[in-house]
Amino acid sequence: MRERLDCALLSTRSSQDWASQWLGRHAGGKLLVHSFDVIDETEPDEAARALASSAIQLRRYDVCLLPVLEHNLSWARTALATARGCLYTPVLALVLDLKAGALNDLYALGLADFVRGPVCLEELRARVERLLDDRRRGPLAAAGPPTPPQLGEFPGHYAEALDPDAVDATEDVCANILDYTGLQLEAFAVSVAFRCSDSPESFRSAKSKVVERFERAYLTAALDRHSGNNAMAARAAQKHRRAFWALMRKHEIDAAPFRPPPASCESSPSTQ
Repeated sequence: MRERLDCALLSTRSSQDWASQWLGRHAGGKLLVHSFDVIDETEPDEAARALASSAIQLRRYDVCLLPVLEHNLSWARTALATARGCLYTPVLALVLDLKAGALNDLYALGLADFVRGPVCLEELRARVERLLDDRRRGPLAAAGPPTPPQLGEFPGHYAEALDPDAVDATEDVCANILDYTGLQLEAFAVSVAFRCSDSPESFRSAKSKVVERFERAYLTAALDRHSGNNAMAARAAQKHRRAFWALMRKHEIDAAPFRPPPASCESSPSTQ
């Protein structure tokens, strides 16, 4: 059992009051629920992208808690659908008065699990633990290293040339780039090169875009793996710290979102 579980609470304005009761430390400080963001449903475009645009920041948490009521069910469906393929952190819904059909829809869109309200914090803790255990025993653990991709399996990275399934495959490679071997990345690069050769772009332009995408994915993955510690990420990449920082500046990557949130001080019991 983990010493501490960090949960990010992503609520909407219509669910904020109901969900805020679970913020803070529970189970002797072993379960921490952090207020991650409050989404304004009156801004439909931004609200729909809330989960997808927060994918990187959410990686530092064990689970994302999504309060879902009848009033924001439509938003939850849209947000999960938009984030499909780019979200690493499992999403667990805190639900109130939802029927089985609505829950099945959320599962189909990527929901990992749910807890019905009024929420029992011990049950919440057990379900988060189970999600993490399932992830540790997931396909990669059961099947060993990732299967090397075949030529043509991965598409090019140009948005105008990609269908939805291709986007998901490419984003998966970028999100888990440190888990692939040199041979697997070579197969991916060959597939991209074949795609690019059919485009009107020059060799220099296509190469520049592929290298830029690789650098951004590698830096992001390295910082995430080392909790935003620049020096440790540079050492693992076998690059000088100044060169690593120069690449971060080039791609405008900030290490702060990858660092764990500061532990809030617990109030000490009053003396008698």
